[in-house]
Amino acid sequence: MPLAVYALTAGAFGIGTTEFVIMGLLMQVAADLQVSLPMAGLLISGYALGVFAGAPLLTLATRRLPRKTVLVALMVVFTLGNLACALAPSYELLMAARVVTSLAHGTFFGVGAVVATHLVSEDRKASAISVMFTGLTVATLLGVPAGAWLGLQHGWRSAFWAVAAIGVVATLVIAMLVPADRDAPQASNVRAELEVVSRMPVLLGLLMTVLGFGGMFAVYTYIQPLLTQVTGFADVAVSPILLVFGVGMIIGNLLGGRLADRGVPRALIITLLALTLAMGLMTFALHSRVAMVLFAGLLGAAAFATVSPLQLWVLQRAGGAQSLASSLNIGAFNLGNAFGAWLGGAVIARGLGLEALPWVGALVPLSAAVVAWIAIRGERMRDALPGCADAA
Repeated sequence: MPLAVYALTAGAFGIGTTEFVIMGLLMQVAADLQVSLPMAGLLISGYALGVFAGAPLLTLATRRLPRKTVLVALMVVFTLGNLACALAPSYELLMAARVVTSLAHGTFFGVGAVVATHLVSEDRKASAISVMFTGLTVATLLGVPAGAWLGLQHGWRSAFWAVAAIGVVATLVIAMLVPADRDAPQASNVRAELEVVSRMPVLLGLLMTVLGFGGMFAVYTYIQPLLTQVTGFADVAVSPILLVFGVGMIIGNLLGGRLADRGVPRALIITLLALTLAMGLMTFALHSRVAMVLFAGLLGAAAFATVSPLQLWVLQRAGGAQSLASSLNIGAFNLGNAFGAWLGGAVIARGLGLEALPWVGALVPLSAAVVAWIAIRGERMRDALPGCADAA
């Protein structure tokens, strides 16, 4: 892989850390700002909705700028947003700062994924995407447990100060290593791009992404109270278990990229069903500490094995609107994040309790697998039509 791909990985690490770090700090934030646990969980939903809304808008607004310039500018926005989070005196201002920070997220991953695929040969595009997204998984492996530890030792604000420092480093690395665009930005037809991303295969891909990640976040958003209040772990055990989840994410992400290089449709079905199975079986592991550590790793692996197949499905069907479609799909990941955080909160608020989260969540990626089967079957039927017509 070219060094530029790893520079994008550094940016993905910073952004992934700020997205997920709040999950290991949820109880501290709720106590400090005097809000309920489901209300604190909405800080995750607010960030995710900001990504979903900001991804297409910023991608269209910056479409005529050099991609390297866009990536550096987005990292600056990200860094300033985390400084605002660290200084926020109230829940409302913390929510606003999280939303501002989130605006950089979708376009960075969307544009970055396109840049990564242009740096490698055709048969390594999915692997290039998976290497870039490894930054996201390493953020969960190192950034989130470190943030949870910092929050426990020095208060939750210290985690955001640390993330802002990561943002400064990532900005410098991208500025130094990512090559300048070879060609001048070409004016694009917004209407034509919107027509491309409104095609059914692209829309079904976005729906798969929302549903695939929605179920996982119904569990992962509330992983801290799930581990401490149901399984019986001490607070200090949460960080090491998040480390196990992060290891699983890295393994699953790289395996998903390899699998997608061999065929995206098959990879979609396999990874979505694996995620469904992992979450469904977690229901029976909730009261076993050993089993929950194991399933934390399995959940991370199964969830992030879906990333490259889902992203490449949309990219391959977007034609000349790859940056927009890629950013929309990152937005879809985060819409799934918001949906999952809301779904988990609704399950808790309606009295089903924390123990119901895994089996309720498992139904969501199962529905994504059904959508994938419909999309794949539809494409095969369309491909067969010319042959049928010729035969007739």
